Amino acid sequence: MPAKNTGLIIVNLGTPENCTTSSVRAYLNEFLTDERVIDTPWLPRQLLVRGLITPFRAPKSAEAYKSIWTDKGSPLMVISNDFCQLLRQKLDMPLALAMRYGNPTPATALKQLLEKKGKLDEILIAPMYPHYAMSSYETALLHVQDAINKLAKSTPVKVLKPFYAEQAYVKALSATIAPYLANGGYDAVLFSYHGLPVRHLKKSDTTGAHCYASATCCEVKSVAWQTCYKHQVKTTTRLVAKELGLPDDKVLVSFQSRLGRDPWVEPYTDVVLQELPAKGIKNLLVLCPAFVTDCLETLEEINIRGRESFIQSGGGAFTYIPCLNTQPDWVNAFASYCNGYDGVFAQLWD
Repeated sequence: MPAKNTGLIIVNLGTPENCTTSSVRAYLNEFLTDERVIDTPWLPRQLLVRGLITPFRAPKSAEAYKSIWTDKGSPLMVISNDFCQLLRQKLDMPLALAMRYGNPTPATALKQLLEKKGKLDEILIAPMYPHYAMSSYETALLHVQDAINKLAKSTPVKVLKPFYAEQAYVKALSATIAPYLANGGYDAVLFSYHGLPVRHLKKSDTTGAHCYASATCCEVKSVAWQTCYKHQVKTTTRLVAKELGLPDDKVLVSFQSRLGRDPWVEPYTDVVLQELPAKGIKNLLVLCPAFVTDCLETLEEINIRGRESFIQSGGGAFTYIPCLNTQPDWVNAFASYCNGYDGVFAQLWD
């Protein structure tokens, strides 16, 4: 069980303050200059992002955000706050929300916890990413740790490990999908995960010799699996498909949101969506399990642009299955993790 004075920091990706071009530009500059997102030397990265990428990308991204913005604000922020509010009702510890990019910052979240408790005996960090990747889980964790080192350096810290194979997570995700399978009229279920450059997988390979060394590297057991995004998303897919009894020939996996010309993990979602109708897949269910909270990449990239691409390519029915968001099973599962029932908070690889 958690220590007496334990505080919890939940950290998600982040969002622009509003959907104006200037706000989106500031957000993209912070996001894309992160060395774990675009992993090139500092000066070339700054010149690339601030001089080339964001001047052209910000206006388009602002329009994309406008298409999903709600009366309450950014979906990711609204849902994250609602999730935290529900979680507070099930925990005996204070919690605060932080974002890796934008606001609220980890420093703000930590100050909120310190104001409530005065002193913390232990801090739990919960990156809201089921799978390990240097550009998501790792950078979020280190960003929060940096704030803790500055404001509460001597406080012990425990981290929520990637929960891609945890039974409660798998069951919660499966429960979200199950209602869409009820009539059995679908041709396939597409698990669209956020993409990564292949070089990121190789950099995260602690053995330095496993990832992409063979075509079956994700099936050959290795310590590299602890930081292998591709293996972990395949595991989530397999466990969820088994839980739901999905036929193997109706389960597809793809990777979205690629940026730049370097090789990324394949197959690419945008290409898959264009090709499926010609293969006889006209009734498609799509979900994005790399995200636990709906955001631009799910609501606009998949449910708007992806849908249009699929239909224009000859598809019939396109059904987007929302993320876990504030589903009761997911709130309960996460609460069980935070209350220490399942032992998933630990030193990172204990």
